[in-house]
Amino acid sequence: MLDSNQLAIIRATVPLLETGGEALTTHFYKIMLDEYPEVRPLFNQAHQASGAQPRALANGVLMYARNIDRLQALAPLATQIVNKHVSLQVLPEHYPIVGTCLLRAIREVLGAAIATDEVIAAWAAAYRQLADMLIQAEAAAYDAREQEAGGWRGARPFIVTRKAAESAEITSFYLRPADGGALLAYRPGQYLGLRLDVDGQEIRRNYSLSRAPDGSQYRISVKREPGGVASNFLHDRIAEGDTLDVFPPAGDFVLREGDRPLALISAGVGVTPVLAMLEDALRDGERPVHFIHYARNGDVHAFGDYVDQLAARYPRLRHYVCYEDAEGAARRPDAVGRAHAEQLRQWLPFPADLDAYFVGPRPFMSFMKKTLAALGVPESQSRYEFFGPAGAL
Repeated sequence: MLDSNQLAIIRATVPLLETGGEALTTHFYKIMLDEYPEVRPLFNQAHQASGAQPRALANGVLMYARNIDRLQALAPLATQIVNKHVSLQVLPEHYPIVGTCLLRAIREVLGAAIATDEVIAAWAAAYRQLADMLIQAEAAAYDAREQEAGGWRGARPFIVTRKAAESAEITSFYLRPADGGALLAYRPGQYLGLRLDVDGQEIRRNYSLSRAPDGSQYRISVKREPGGVASNFLHDRIAEGDTLDVFPPAGDFVLREGDRPLALISAGVGVTPVLAMLEDALRDGERPVHFIHYARNGDVHAFGDYVDQLAARYPRLRHYVCYEDAEGAARRPDAVGRAHAEQLRQWLPFPADLDAYFVGPRPFMSFMKKTLAALGVPESQSRYEFFGPAGAL
């Protein structure tokens, strides 16, 4: 526990973090990734280059400082962090590295006149408090996954039993345990962590499970990203019969039980977690389901035919597709252009007492969050997931 003086010091640094937090975290990552190569596999270098990862960490540090004396307010953020850490296998030995680099960055960015020994000591205590909380939560998650039926700890080899192109950009990989053992169950919306060896370089990534659990195999569906090291490796160099190291499922963006109408809204590869939710919702229960998907064009629209088949089998499923550009498309979309409020008003049931889940690029999710609220969907019933580092919408 921090003493009253340390709490006061942390609170006093909030204005500095509001104006200079991103510069601090950018410097932090440079120190850590340059000097501690053992942690590099845990970080996506594309997110470093874009600034998304430093921004996400700056926001997290700021939130921690703002709520240093009421940590219960950080529970949703902490849960999200723990799940990301578990999917990539962050371990207790990584935390001292982070702490050392963070304190050094504070000193070097703020300067000795501001980052005095007293300030550094307060932040060292604050970091130890946070690290202890996360380590304990992650240890409990690792233990739970290992003890469940079909569970395991660390990496487990899985064989790629099938590889299927779903669109011009997205390919699915079907995975079975190489040991022939049981498969750990997961909740629709969760993701798997992979450990890849790309030309001798270890890389870790997580990918959404794109189908409801069936007890026999996992499926991930990966979009080829321009310049993406991991996605291009999977698309170009992983074939049926190859083996991948897989970490247990994780994630807190999951389909919750309920009887309200369900809206599943996605753009691009954001279809992958909500597709698993769709299958699960249709398999169990009687709630009406509204599945809305946005794609740039017909070539990159994945799983469209499959959702059409589901809609033919389940009258309570309403399925809508919007292409930004429909020229030359093999199918006729329900709308052309970009998402707008009146379109959603027509496609969603009203009154808007429904459960909404949405995933896609950040501008798309920002639009959806604001629009669903404006249409009357309660904030507690509007849920979303970031594929990359978490951020504010």
